[in-house]
This record gives sequence, structure tokens and C-alpha cells, in this order.
Amino acid sequence: MDVDLEHLGEASSNHGPGSRGAEPIEATSPALPVEDGSPGVQDLEAEIQGWSCRHHGDLSFPSHTKILYQTIPRAVYTLMGGGAQLSSKTRTFSLLKLVFSVAALVEEPSVEDSEVDSGQYLTSSKFTQEAGTTDRQAEEKPKEKAPAKAKKPKLLNKFDKTIKAEIDAAEKLRKKGKLEEALRAFDALVQLHPQSPRARYGKAQAEDGLAEKLRSNDMLQKAISTYREAAELPDATADLLRAALKRRAERQQFLGRMRGALATLEKLTQVFPDDIGLKNDLGVAHLLLGDNKGAKRVYEEVLAVAPTDGFAKVHYGFILKSENRIAESIPYLKEGLESGEPGTDDGRFYFHLGDALQRVGDESAYHWYEVGHKHGHFASVWQRSLYNVNGLKAQPWWTPKETGYTDLVKALERNWKTIRDEALAGMDQKSGLFIPEEENLREKGEWGQYTLWQQGKKLATSCQSVPKTCSLLERFPEATGCKRGQIKFSVMQPGTHVWPHTGPTNCRLRMHLGLVIPKHGCRIRCTDQTREWQEGKVLIFDDSFEHEVWQEADSYRLIFIVDVWHPELTASQRQALSPI
Repeated sequence: MDVDLEHLGEASSNHGPGSRGAEPIEATSPALPVEDGSPGVQDLEAEIQGWSCRHHGDLSFPSHTKILYQTIPRAVYTLMGGGAQLSSKTRTFSLLKLVFSVAALVEEPSVEDSEVDSGQYLTSSKFTQEAGTTDRQAEEKPKEKAPAKAKKPKLLNKFDKTIKAEIDAAEKLRKKGKLEEALRAFDALVQLHPQSPRARYGKAQAEDGLAEKLRSNDMLQKAISTYREAAELPDATADLLRAALKRRAERQQFLGRMRGALATLEKLTQVFPDDIGLKNDLGVAHLLLGDNKGAKRVYEEVLAVAPTDGFAKVHYGFILKSENRIAESIPYLKEGLESGEPGTDDGRFYFHLGDALQRVGDESAYHWYEVGHKHGHFASVWQRSLYNVNGLKAQPWWTPKETGYTDLVKALERNWKTIRDEALAGMDQKSGLFIPEEENLREKGEWGQYTLWQQGKKLATSCQSVPKTCSLLERFPEATGCKRGQIKFSVMQPGTHVWPHTGPTNCRLRMHLGLVIPKHGCRIRCTDQTREWQEGKVLIFDDSFEHEVWQEADSYRLIFIVDVWHPELTASQRQALSPI
């Protein structure tokens, strides 16, 4: 089958969405070249929530840093905003950016993100049960539908059958893990028989495996090129063409070459127009580029011919939710999850279905959170963060003594008037220092924020307006160095209600210092406990647990938010964790 792939997204440029972040050690490193309009990693927003792609492995949270090779290829398309809420600014999937997180190539073992241990707070969590409970819960979990047994692909054309013995010998080396020998064998076959699609495909597979073994992006790029060459040969079988291009697209995505991967998948769907799985993959490729319109069009086409396809349903429902079409999104998310099809049983879909149900006042939200918990996606019904470190103490409310950060708390409370006065001076400037909350967390009202530190980085221009506050905070690296948090002022006007939501990670705790607090009407709920702020006093809670805010006073509420590392994280973990 003759396919022209010469121009399938191999050019580079410096504009457009979609790239890949990586190593959680160096914060300012040059990125690898990116393809077809993909920006450098430094351009990515990192306060995001991940979204899993189909048929890939596990992945830790994305960062801003340099791209290194990892053996676990998994793309995530991500949604801006803490707690994976939807942006009200555009309400489109254009806010989605692709990022990859890869293991640091260092001798020390990297921090591994996983579901959290919910500690002593909620015994319903799977992580606090006695031995054997996990097996019981696994039995409760509906099994994903097994795909129909596929026929063995036909990779040999007429000519390749004449050199089958040589191909089999090279393939045997590859399957035994003797990748260098296999590559030499396949390369020799390609030199002898340049028109052999199977020999060239075997060479690509050997290069692919060797790239993984050597953790080499250069070798992986060779494999990507060789997959293309194999598919371009005029007598390639349909099965070989499909296998080569599908793997090529996956490896392009792994390197962050999203537009190239999209072009490869578009070609595949042109050659195999009736393949629903390829169409679904194409929809994901559009999402990875932030092209919600393109993805929506693809999933509408899929659902028109396969109205029960669960994978298309959950993704289409997610797109509707991103457009703030909350009620319309619910049946698609729900039916997609109920289908049990591969690629649907993912914590983010449970998260967004539950969130949508909460917003329409449907109590069944907690049923879906419970199902997500039983499937291992959430630590508990209440604690639904998705980017976590195992074994950390988990409870909604903390005392200063429990955190070990009593010096910070005392400093904040001793200097609260100075902090307040600098914030009020900034508010009086009316110069746009306080930016409206844009994560679509509000049901109604006005909520502004003024950020001083973001992801462990000081915003120098912001600190110019509040120099005493910033000088005070610089004494406390548990706050200023918290790459998974922020330090900011928050002002909330009367009549504001913040939807129930959760933060993205269990790696931080959140301190609230009351600065201007009306006598009545302002309160915050975390799980089933509701508290009120006091001027000059610090409240501490774990925002990976569900929380909700009401401002029903007759004047504004002003607080100072300081995120700190979870006290049980070690120094090496804090260093290795990627920013959020």
C-alpha cells in the first residue's frame, strides 16, 4: 500500500500549543526541539490537572523542565486550574496543553507519585484497610471489556516471504532483548533488500527498543523516521502500514511532537476510515494540541456511527463540560464510565462526572466518587487529589504543632497587620494587582487573587508592591520553596459562593491568615467540618480534601494564603517533585 508520508509533521517551529515538560530537578533547562508549532517547555502553564490518554502507562505530574527520555510513554492532556476545574475565561479546550513528566536521569531514585495513604482520618479509604481488602475491592471493580481477539497481523508481502528465514532470525534476537545485534541484523537486511517493508519495520522496532534501553531521544527519533520509511514502501501490507504508523504516532507524542503525531493519525484514518479506535486516537491527538473543536468534531463523527462507544462518550462529555455545558456533559460521562471500555476507567472522568453532578445539585455525585475510590483512583470519597505521594498523613484540618511549622505561623500572626496594610495599599491602587479567579470555581460572586510566589518561584514584580510581606516570607523555605503551591492574597466580595472542589495534590498544606474578616457570613467547609476565619489568626487545612467557601457578609473578606510542603515529605522528595 503506497502512502506518501514525507511531510507528516517533521518540520519545527516556535509557535502553537502542545509540548512536553519533564525532569523534576532542573527548573530552567533547554527543551528538545519541538515539532510543528509546539512551543518550548518553558511556555507551558504548570498549574494544571492531568488527563489520561488511551493505551499508555503511568505518569507523574508534569513540570516546566527539560525533556529527558523515559521508558513509560504516556500522554496527558491537561486542564488549567487547581483541582481540575474548568476555566471560565474561554470555556474551551484551547486551555488544554500537552505536558509529559519523565523520570530524572539521576542515580538517586525518583519520587513516585501515587494515590495517597489517607492516614487515620477516613477508614473507608482502600489504603487504610487490613490486608486482603484490596483483593475484595478488586473483585468489586467491574472488569473492562476485553477486546475481541485480534487476528494475527499479516506483515509479510510476497517478497518478504522469500527472506522470511532471515527476518525471523533477526526478530528472534530482538525478542530476546539482544537489541544491538537485532539492529545490525535488520540493518543488513535493509541494505541488501531496501524494498522490504518487513525488514525496515523490524529495524524501526529494534531502534525503538534500543532507545528505551539507552534512554536516548536521538535513537528514538531514528525509529520514528524508520517507521515512516517502512510505511512509505509501495508494497507494504495494510497491517504493516497500520502498525508502523500507529507506533510512529505514539512515539511522536512521547517526544512532544504533537502536530506530527496528529498528521500521522490523520493519514491513518484516511487509509482506514472505518477504524473507530484510530478515530478515537485522532480525537485525543486534537485534545493534546488544545484543539477542542477538532476533537469534538471527531467524537461526533464516531458517535454518529458508533453511538455506544464508551471511549468517545467520556471524551465528548469532558469536552462539553469544558464548554460549561454541565448538564449536557453528564449522560456522556456517566454512560462512558458505565461502558467499562478500555480507556474509560480513569480518575479524571470520575472526578469531572462527580463535579458536574454536584453543580446541578445531584447527590449521586458521591456515589461516583465512591466508585472512583473503590477503583483506586481516589484515596477516599473526600480526598480526590490525583497527583500524590504515598504514605503521607491525611486529615482535613491541621494545628500548627502538627505541621511543625510553628515559627512560620507565629511570624504570620505577629505581623498580620503589616501584611494586611500592604495588601490594602495594593487594593487601593486599583491598578489590577488583584486578578479575578479564572478557574471556574465560583457559582457566583467576585473573587480576586494577587500572587507573590508560584510553584516555588518568586514573582519579583508582585513583591515590589508588598516588600515587607515578601521579606518576611523569604525566611521560610517550606513556603517559598513549595513547588506545588502558591503564596497569594485573596479578596472575596459579598455574595460569592465557591463550588465544592479539591486541590490537585496531597503534597502541600494550605494556611489562611485572616486580614479583613467581617463579623458574620464568611465560612469555609473542609469535608464535613465548617470553620470561620479570624483576623490575625491562621487556619490550616489540606486542600486535597473537598472544600467549599461562602461569603455572605455585607463587606469584602481579605485573607493571605500560604502553601507549605506536607511536613512528612523528605528534603530529597521536595527537590525531586515536579511543580504544580
